[in-house]
Parts: sequence; C-alpha cells; structure tokens
Amino acid sequence: MTSGEARGRHGGNLAAMARDLGCPPGALLDASASLVPFGPPPAVRLALLRALAGPALRTYPDRDWLLLRRVLAALHDLPPAWLLPGNGASELFTWAARDAAATGLSLLPTPGFADYRRALLCWGGAMAPLPLPLSWARSFPQEFPAVPPAADQVLWVTNPHNPTGQLWSRASLEPLLRRYALVICDEAFLPLVPDGERQSLIPLLEQHANLVVVRSLTKLLSIAGLRLGYALGSPERLARWSRWRDPWPLNGLALTLGEQLLAKPGWLQGWTDRVQGWVAREGPWLAGRLHRWPLLTPSPSAANFLLVRGEQSLEPLRQALARRHRVVVRGCTSFEGLGEDWLRIGLQSRRGHRRLLRALAEELAPAQTTSVSRATSR
Repeated sequence: MTSGEARGRHGGNLAAMARDLGCPPGALLDASASLVPFGPPPAVRLALLRALAGPALRTYPDRDWLLLRRVLAALHDLPPAWLLPGNGASELFTWAARDAAATGLSLLPTPGFADYRRALLCWGGAMAPLPLPLSWARSFPQEFPAVPPAADQVLWVTNPHNPTGQLWSRASLEPLLRRYALVICDEAFLPLVPDGERQSLIPLLEQHANLVVVRSLTKLLSIAGLRLGYALGSPERLARWSRWRDPWPLNGLALTLGEQLLAKPGWLQGWTDRVQGWVAREGPWLAGRLHRWPLLTPSPSAANFLLVRGEQSLEPLRQALARRHRVVVRGCTSFEGLGEDWLRIGLQSRRGHRRLLRALAEELAPAQTTSVSRATSR
C-alpha cells in the first residue's frame, strides 16, 4: 500500500476487512468506526418498514426536501431555508470545499479528518496544516488553540475534534468568526457528547453569514449505511449548493426516515440522552483499564472514541488484534500528523470492551513483561 493510499483510509469498511480476514462481517468487533453500538434504535427499523410500505421506493424523492428541512428547522429553531439535508456529511463537505476553494487558503487543524482534504482537492483548493498540540488537559470544554487572524482565509474546525476527542468551547470559537472569511464547523459527533450542545455554533449562524455548520445523523442513530446529514448556513449559500448538486442526492428511504424520526423531538431527546449516558460511562471506564499497560497511553476524550499513543509502532498490535481476535481498531496514518504509534478506538458496549481488553491482554502481556524487565535492569 502506498503512503497516499494509507492517507485516504477510513475506519468502518467492514466488508473489506472481513474479506481480508476471511471471515463473515458479523464475526468482527468493529472499533474502527465511531458508531453507537446498540443502534440503530427500534424506531429506525419501524420507520423503514413504513417507508417500504409507502411510496418511498416507487417515486422520486422531493427535490426540495421541504418536510425534512422543516423538522430539522424546528429542532434548531431556525427557518427551513437555513438547513440543507445531504447524503451524509461527506457530500456536504464537497460543496463547502467548493466555497472554500473560491474564498482562499484553507487552514486544516492537524491531525484531522482526511475528508476535508479530499473535498478541497476536488476543486483545486489551496490548503495548509494548522498543527494542534498532541497533549491536553482532562477537563472539557477547552479553548481552541490560538491562531493568527487571516481575513482572506478559511478555517475548518471539528468539534469535538477528530481524532483527538477534544471539545472546543463556543466562547473560544466565536471570535474566529470575525477573523476568517469563512469558518466551516463539523459537528458530526457533537450530539453524542454529554452536554456538548452548549458548545455548538448553531446559535451564532444568523449573526455570521460566513459560518457553515455540518451535522451527521449517521453517528447518533448508527445508520451509516443510509447516509443522512445536513448543513446549516445562510439561505443564499445553501441555495447555491443546491444548484451545484445532483438532482436527487438523498434516496427516498433516508429522506422518509429523517422526516418520521425527527418529527418526534421527545423520542429523539430520549435516544440522545441514552447515547450520551453511554459515552459518559464507557469512555472513562475503558480509558482507565487501558492505563494498566505502560505501552499504551489513552488521551483524554469528550467524544465516543479514544486516541491512544504507543511507545513504539502499534501497527503490529493492530494487525494482531484483527487477525487473531477479530477485533478491529483504527490505525491513524490517514490522519496527517499522526503515525503508526497511534490508534483510535471507537467506544463499544461493555461486552465489546471486555472482548477488546481480553485481546489486548493476550497480545500485550509478553511485551509488558519485557518492558518491565528492561526497566528494572537499568
């Protein structure tokens, strides 16, 4: 595999991983993707059955996405014109990148999500890394690192940050809206973060036409296969994106699912509370147990994934977990600024975490013994 191919890899390609390992997808514990492990919720399955019984497959989807825009607008207390549904967040990054490429140099916090770079390359957009510190405090939210003002540049922000799990405070992000020509804020994981909505930039949209926020329902509802996300921004900008797109970027099932589920804010809040409770419980639990191995250092995270650093390359460990235990964690070479000495682990159920820990114990016990012996002989 070339370095370019490695940089483009994402987690969660379950079918490809199962083919490589010669096993059925159901045999894998996939901690490479950051999805809710106890989803999709039963309400999703029921909504899909209703959609299949209706016209969702037989007719073309609404090209104005009017009903879905209305229910999303009600959730965020905005007019419908300020929202644009998309075929997952990635499709919307493509159009955000077209605006960014026409605006100026894009600053990409590093390490960071590789899809921003992919989207910018579609339009020949100029970009530069904005290095982030690789150590940080345990308390959240945190202040976004100081950056120099640049009125003709574009700043891409991920909150919480991927892959570090840092949650940035709204108070530290708001001044950036006056310093940059365009700010694109990816909040795909924010609904999963306990009390994370307090840091969302969505309440600032109507005061800042240069702000775009991208959200994903894939993460919260565990529906990666359906592809459903949305952008929030000025009506003029989103109308322009609509003119650039294919006629039907959302399929009828995803559209109908969103319309039915999001029209029930009480149900959605109950599900969100359950998800956030899982993150608050399982993140610290898993991080505390990973600390038992001196070779592994989990970083503080507010999100549903942990970034783990090794004393040496963790690639042999990653491969051993997959081949011998059918446990898949994400290598971090696709994140610019990280290398083989980093892994990202998506939170699982308690049962899944115990399976991961048993696999780690088998693989790391010899290495830990060697490490301790070396230390005591010095």
